[in-house]
Amino acid sequence: MSLLHRSPEAARLDSRREFIKKAAAGSLLVALGGGLYRLASDDLTRAARAQKRRDGRPRLPPGQKVIEELRPMGGEAGSARTDDFRLKIHGEVERPFTIDWKQLLAMPVTQQVADVHCVTTWSLLGATWTGVQLKYLAERAGVKSGARHVIFEAAHGYTANVRLDEALRPDVLVAYELNNKPFPRRHGAPVRGLVPDLYFWKSAKWLTGIKFVQKDEPGFWETRGYHNHADPWREERYG
Repeated sequence: MSLLHRSPEAARLDSRREFIKKAAAGSLLVALGGGLYRLASDDLTRAARAQKRRDGRPRLPPGQKVIEELRPMGGEAGSARTDDFRLKIHGEVERPFTIDWKQLLAMPVTQQVADVHCVTTWSLLGATWTGVQLKYLAERAGVKSGARHVIFEAAHGYTANVRLDEALRPDVLVAYELNNKPFPRRHGAPVRGLVPDLYFWKSAKWLTGIKFVQKDEPGFWETRGYHNHADPWREERYG
């Protein structure tokens, strides 16, 4: 699933990305969080800014720059072992349930191309994400009419809150692969959330639960000064 129209500009962007991956020509190596990451050249970022999504918004939100590899953003890691994985679906639902790794993989698979945008101003464009739609899990659980928000629960008590209507969009996933490969531990293995239209901290890593609630419950970063909603196109970075 892609939100983008294909256009000569989009083809040019994809071609440029492939060129940079193979040759690293015209790119810039910078130190970010203890590792080297290749920032896209200025014309790659300009090309992204010139593109439009199907909803009419620019592909690249204001204040963002394109990078070529997903940046690990820290956090206290959970177990990466698939044998340890359990995902609890609970809260304001008629049929709460818990699934293990094999049960997750047996569910209907969604694979989509999506961009993600970090509050620290980097964006990763055109990555392929594989997982299960949160909407499918909600339908199986039977969300009650009073539910208004979804709380992503993760290792060591981390949480992130998302409005129900946004969490049930078809591009919101419980994701287990990036570009057809399992996540490494630093990116949330074995499973992380994916909420591509909100800043990336909402896409909780090392996911352990999905809780449906009536009353909003601001999460880890939201209670530490980050914006409660987190729309990148409105630059809702901080509260």
